[in-house]
Amino acid sequence: MPAISASAPGKAILFGEHAVVYGQPAIAVPVTQVRAKVIVQARPDFPAGRVLLQAPEIGLEDILANLPSDDPLASGVKSVFDELGITQPPAMTIRITSTIPVASGLGSGAAVSVAIIRALAEFLGRPLTDVRVSALAYEIEKIHHGTPSGIDNTVVTYAVPVFFRKTGGGEPDHVETLKVSKPFTLVVCDSGIPSPTITTVSDVRQAWQDDQQHFNSLFESVGLIVEQAKRAIEAGKIDRLGPLMDHNQQLLAEMHVSSDELERLIQVARQAGASGAKLSGGGRGGNIIALVEPESAERVSLALSSAGAVNTIVTEINSQFAKN
Repeated sequence: MPAISASAPGKAILFGEHAVVYGQPAIAVPVTQVRAKVIVQARPDFPAGRVLLQAPEIGLEDILANLPSDDPLASGVKSVFDELGITQPPAMTIRITSTIPVASGLGSGAAVSVAIIRALAEFLGRPLTDVRVSALAYEIEKIHHGTPSGIDNTVVTYAVPVFFRKTGGGEPDHVETLKVSKPFTLVVCDSGIPSPTITTVSDVRQAWQDDQQHFNSLFESVGLIVEQAKRAIEAGKIDRLGPLMDHNQQLLAEMHVSSDELERLIQVARQAGASGAKLSGGGRGGNIIALVEPESAERVSLALSSAGAVNTIVTEINSQFAKN
């Protein structure tokens, strides 16, 4: 049996993080320059049922049966077996690699989960639909983030820009592929500061519980920005996005998920020519994103690197499908 591989891109939230957990819309885009990749290979030399997981970047090499039930990698594998009703899987090795920085807001966990689910299901001869891939990945996101919005697994699964709204109440989430009438360029900047989303999501929830009126107002303001951004992207009016990013950042700062270092890098990006910039993801660390003209992308990237950024990625956002 030949080895089967699958990959999934990283992602950046363009507008709407945190507010999306509370029913407001958000826009997210794939970042194809970084990816998670999974290779599944039959191992006839293994005893029946042995599944070996290898993730060299985190120093993992162990059989599935030895891993705890709440391990995200093991959960991804077991979710496919449960979905397909497989109690005795064939012996195999599952090798997981990723160029997506962990805890940076680029969707590392979701990308790894999606790649595992896709590769394993195809290896077993029963590929899953995007709807099921995303649903299974969402369950694993709960391990990473506690109360995830669902946007990471959605944009990573479909690998196109999406407009997303969590509906709740057992209803399917609203997922709409976003038509990008005019491509635009982002510089994604890694601050180098880890940003475990589960912590910031939990802190925002506590702050919301302490002052629901104020935070609901913040979330609703973010929702209005997202709606305006959606219309601008669909109309090709990219010049409107920069001010909207800046306004979204102000609201995120009011939610206490920004930090001095993120604010400094955002200011560096603006001074170097970005028309707007904001944090992307959980906040307090991780990434910022800056909207730039293509000809100024290198200048902004160099300015951020000189200011201490660990890494920068220049990515063009368009409507092209980017799964593989």
